[in-house]
Amino acid sequence: TMPSIFSYLSSEIDWCESNFERSEIIAEYYNTVSVGASTGPGSCCWETRDGAALLDSLFLLIPLNFLVLEGVCMGNLTQSASFLAGIFSSYFHMTLSYVGQLLDELSILWTLAAAYSFWYPKVYFPRCIKSRKHFFWLSGVTTVVSTFLSFVKPALNAYALNCIAFHLLYLTRKELKKCNDYRVHRMARIMIMWWVLAITSWLSDRWLCGFWQMINFPYFHSFWHVLIAMSLLYCCPLVIYFDVTYEMPSFKPKLVYWPSDSWPVAVPYVELEQSHKQC
Repeated sequence: TMPSIFSYLSSEIDWCESNFERSEIIAEYYNTVSVGASTGPGSCCWETRDGAALLDSLFLLIPLNFLVLEGVCMGNLTQSASFLAGIFSSYFHMTLSYVGQLLDELSILWTLAAAYSFWYPKVYFPRCIKSRKHFFWLSGVTTVVSTFLSFVKPALNAYALNCIAFHLLYLTRKELKKCNDYRVHRMARIMIMWWVLAITSWLSDRWLCGFWQMINFPYFHSFWHVLIAMSLLYCCPLVIYFDVTYEMPSFKPKLVYWPSDSWPVAVPYVELEQSHKQC
């Protein structure tokens, strides 16, 4: 009989870390724990010039936690979806089940779709798209088709999701060409640095697994979880900054760091010159 799609090890994907070495109920211990670490509480906010906080998010490191001013409610919705993606990723690494894999990948796909739908800059819309509503439907149809395609060859899903990063890097490059603010360029460089380290860890775990197992260090997928979260730590304020620049330029957004710009590792956020009407 065929194994249940909920059964342990029913997924085609098995990362480099050995299974059930440290727990009888957790297949990949460090991969599971590192997801929890990368979705831990943080602080992401934008502030008025006088320092009065307008919004604090408790889930900064959750993937794709995009929060924009006129879309705080939708930002919170995406934030919740991102939190679920973290939960599903933990479940997948804990069980390595077919259902766990698809829940992990599809939650990321739909969170990305929500982020694109609400915050993709209008200047980059295809010529046939005349409004945000039309783009929303285009994103929805594309996501539904992609969802069905994900069942065709599940082993390729992770590669496809990672390829979306190249489009995001392309958009970042185009925006940087139009921006002279050194803070924006600095934050983009830091974001890209963390992403390069993250994707290098991911590929190393996939392609060099035999070597890492030979030297008894098969933990690079765990590093991926933490490093991609660090990249998103800087990606989120950039998304907020560019969105405010396009949609509400009168607010004059500014990228700053807490507790200080001079610290080698600090939490970035967006500062505004004036308050706004809350959702």
